[in-house]
Amino acid sequence: MLDDGLQYQLLNLLSSSPKISQRAMAASLGLSLGKINYALKALMEKGLVKAEEFCNSKNKRAYSYILTPKGMEEKANITLRYFRRKMKEYEELQEEILRLKKEVESIKETKPS
Repeated sequence: MLDDGLQYQLLNLLSSSPKISQRAMAASLGLSLGKINYALKALMEKGLVKAEEFCNSKNKRAYSYILTPKGMEEKANITLRYFRRKMKEYEELQEEILRLKKEVESIKETKPS
């Protein structure tokens, strides 16, 4: 099963660059080619992405990865979940920074000059 983060990254990448190769996807996302292949197959099995064959400039067959209507809807849902999770992480980080600032200030106050 793919996590929301990977699904978000892949669906976002494919919506902006449908003719990107799997090798370029792997390089762009910092993942292995096998992981990209596995993830794309999972997205196709869910009906979120379909692959259309085309000939590229080197007369080789290549694929264009198109988001289906279901894929576009899921991308919106994943984006919202991903955004909410990142906002929660951001808020928790802000709280931790404030706590650490107070701790540092407390240490400065008790430290003899």
